[in-house]
Amino acid sequence: MNQMLRILIVEDDATLLRGLHDNFRAAGYEVETAVNGEAGLAQVLANPPDVLLLDIMLPRMNGYDLCQRVRQAKLDFPILMLTAKGQEEEIVRGLELGADDYMTKPFGIRELLARIKSLLRRQRGAVPERIEIGSALFDRASHTLTRDGEQIPLTTKEFRLLDFFVSHPHRALTRNDIMNQVWGRSVIVSARSVDRCVATLRSKIEPKPSQPQFIHTIRDVGYRFELAD
Repeated sequence: MNQMLRILIVEDDATLLRGLHDNFRAAGYEVETAVNGEAGLAQVLANPPDVLLLDIMLPRMNGYDLCQRVRQAKLDFPILMLTAKGQEEEIVRGLELGADDYMTKPFGIRELLARIKSLLRRQRGAVPERIEIGSALFDRASHTLTRDGEQIPLTTKEFRLLDFFVSHPHRALTRNDIMNQVWGRSVIVSARSVDRCVATLRSKIEPKPSQPQFIHTIRDVGYRFELAD
């Protein structure tokens, strides 16, 4: 890591907070911590971090309200939320309030570090016009997808979906996010429409659509698009 990046961890579990602090510091981050939502928000507004690791259930101000206040302040650094296992509705709510991704407790520290690294990489880099997706080449400017020189036809919805995915790699995207971006807020569509469009897009970019490498399903939430590092 050429430049020391700052992470703010807002977590009220003292044992977990200590472990996160030590692991991120060992990984080369400058680590700041807060044990309640109000303190976390004050630190964010006074000196915005490069990334925010945020528990949902916090004293004084919960993670939802903190996340919402951060986005209302027009701060766009990555936010990763920590939540208890099986709280899908809470996960979706956090993502729709502006969080970029989430992890459920208990989690592996190596996966968490990798997820944070991916979010930071996406934040720093502009989306290129031409993107390699396995053996295919997606050209955002010409609206084309090709493999071995042969064009793979995309419908308008498939292009918008793929463009949305490549513009937000490594990020958990809810079905509502996708519906609003691809179909628009004025069009009424169902989550099943999103799933059908994802299925047809997978058939065009995945070597084995039944074992996707790029478009990963997040159960009860939505999808995450992954590209090789």
